Amino acid sequence: MALNIKPLADRVLVEPMEAETKTASGIIIPDNAKEKPQKGTVVAVGNGKKDEPLTVNVGDTVLYGKYGGTELKLEGKDYLMMRESDILAII
Repeated sequence: MALNIKPLADRVLVEPMEAETKTASGIIIPDNAKEKPQKGTVVAVGNGKKDEPLTVNVGDTVLYGKYGGTELKLEGKDYLMMRESDILAII
């Protein structure tokens, strides 16, 4: 499904992955104790800045800072709009 949004300059639209609901040992984590996810999938990218092309592409799975980006709600889903510099790594 294509979103009707195009980030500008070096901005990237990321769809965060779901927060973990269970620990590795099988303990269920309640909603109020879940940590904000720091991993997501790139949904849309801008054109980059002059002389600085973007290094991330649509479909990449990325790691980003815990408090990076601006939260958006589009078509009933949650997204983060952030600068490429807020992205820590492509995995």
